[in-house]
Amino acid sequence: MAPHTDTDPRGHALITADLPGSGGAVKASPEDFRVDEVPAYLPQGTGPHLWLRVEKRDRTTRDVVRALAAALAVPDREAGYAGLKDRAAVTTQWLSFPVACDPDPASLAGDGFRVLEASRHQNKLRTGHLRGNVFTTVVRGGDLARARACADALAARGMANFFGAQRFGAAGRNAELGRMLLRGQTGDPEVRRAARDRFLRRLVLSAWQSSLFNAWLAERLRDGLFATALQGDVLKKLDSGGVFTCQDPAVDGPRVERFEISPAGPMFGHKLRPAEGEALRREERLLAAEGIGPAELARGGGETEGTRRAGRLPVSIALETVEGGYRARFELPRGSYATVVLGELTKSESFELPETDAA
Repeated sequence: MAPHTDTDPRGHALITADLPGSGGAVKASPEDFRVDEVPAYLPQGTGPHLWLRVEKRDRTTRDVVRALAAALAVPDREAGYAGLKDRAAVTTQWLSFPVACDPDPASLAGDGFRVLEASRHQNKLRTGHLRGNVFTTVVRGGDLARARACADALAARGMANFFGAQRFGAAGRNAELGRMLLRGQTGDPEVRRAARDRFLRRLVLSAWQSSLFNAWLAERLRDGLFATALQGDVLKKLDSGGVFTCQDPAVDGPRVERFEISPAGPMFGHKLRPAEGEALRREERLLAAEGIGPAELARGGGETEGTRRAGRLPVSIALETVEGGYRARFELPRGSYATVVLGELTKSESFELPETDAA
């Protein structure tokens, strides 16, 4: 069944637009939104890096990293983490520090966080070293029966792997700043600041790439190509992450439908694996509309090498009644956004976005 493509309150095309949403409010308190990191691997128990599993509430990951680095007397730039977690939430994640001591975890507690366990590993924890995240969210005032119908439809149709609005900054301008930076339009003071600051540079260029991916995915939905393989598509294996080019849609199409593989949209860059045929032409049109070519992509350097992101993912949502609403629990791979799932379930104007470190 082809998904309907109306938009949610945040502007994303909806897979379940033919179904009424549950309504309700998300995140009435930090305890209503919980994020538990699923690590790619666990610490070995020995090694020069102290790994700490931390629970935090209403604090950013960088806040906690700075506090723990100070307590352990190491520069915070030497700390490691797999990803940034939402601030206005209760979250758990692993952090690493290159220290020889083995402090009592309880002694490291601080404002808004505590250490749940400590171990050791041979290596520093690095960005992306996680399998995904488990989200547990309470929707206050939401209708459980409607949420269940949307959840069942998503399980059958798949989740559109849009980037959430958090990716684009509090004012939503980060993507435009990234485009201006690539085009060398440094007259804007915010662009000049991003050009000088490595973190901001990476942030705005990634936001620009993400905005073009969202545009690619929205066009696939609009054109009825969400669960379809086009000849020339770059396809991603959802179990291993491997990519290949579609040569025969009759062979690859059923694999897309079964969630074995997914069309992989462009995170544009100068080393991006190109699509072919009509799939390539669709991507080239998006890039040309931005006024971006090979020279501009090269200007982004290491931040715009380019990669491929799956457009369609399986999602299984467990729902249960709680007082005054319902609780939803689901796991997403790294880089995917709970807000996209919650938008599908609630379709609510009162839907409040979580605030992340990058917001």
